[in-house]
Amino acid sequence: MNKKYSIFHIDGGLGKHIAGTSVAQCIKNNHPDRKLIVVCAWVEPFLTLDFVDRVYKQGVTPYFYDDYIRGKDSLLFKGEPYWTTEHIYHRGKLVENWCKVFNLDYKGEKSSLIFNIRNKQIANSKWQSNKPSMIIHSNGGEYANPHGYPYSWVRDMPISVLNNVVSHFKNRYTIYQVCLKDSPIVNGVIPINEPMPNMELLSILLNSKKRLLIDSALQHGASALNLPSTVIWIATSPKVFGYDIHDNISARSDEGKLIDSYIFDYNFDGVTHECPYLEDDFFNTDEIIESLESN
Repeated sequence: MNKKYSIFHIDGGLGKHIAGTSVAQCIKNNHPDRKLIVVCAWVEPFLTLDFVDRVYKQGVTPYFYDDYIRGKDSLLFKGEPYWTTEHIYHRGKLVENWCKVFNLDYKGEKSSLIFNIRNKQIANSKWQSNKPSMIIHSNGGEYANPHGYPYSWVRDMPISVLNNVVSHFKNRYTIYQVCLKDSPIVNGVIPINEPMPNMELLSILLNSKKRLLIDSALQHGASALNLPSTVIWIATSPKVFGYDIHDNISARSDEGKLIDSYIFDYNFDGVTHECPYLEDDFFNTDEIIESLESN
């Protein structure tokens, strides 16, 4: 029983994992005498964190019980913050509510995103241009979209916003549009829509000058890298998923009939018949452009 561990299990997407690095730091700060073991779906953000002792990919955990449970003194941190009253009613940030699930003393620990030298070399060679770069993350989610339609009205960028922003900035910036394989691509951008290692994709942020992002992995990554960005929000909430470092711009609020919703309001898939908007006019594009100009 002389071996003591904290075991942190994470479910969800890449953005949630980046946010989860702050929860991992909070666990370590609350239990500094224990080695921290992380089990998760997306291991890359945790591999370079010096306070994490070992990282396992979910489903690839040989001898885990023997190594960390049987005859060991281990604390298990496995719980879903999405299923809490505070989260459902938008009371507090995701990380704050996550730490409450584990009864941790949260002291504002920040997310971490650390690139190794090879990540930096790839970024410096791959994302090069003779103009400053702008990142527009227009469509989120996994590259292989299981629903066959790579657009979610709940969080993805309306095509009118995308067109107007690109038209305004394309002569001054090299614009990278991060999206899915079948997402609409507008003139004047370099599309980033092929699968690549997660840290390689996130490294596009390192040399960027301006960033227009949605509620997806890059906005979490930009916060972890201390890069103020403009983030637009449609049906998800910056009060829960956002960061104060960003300029968070929310869409006009129209309440739809949530016939399929249970405890949550909207999910990231964006059920089409729950969309409350009749026209593509729920953002003031001038406000978004003004935000980008000032950042």
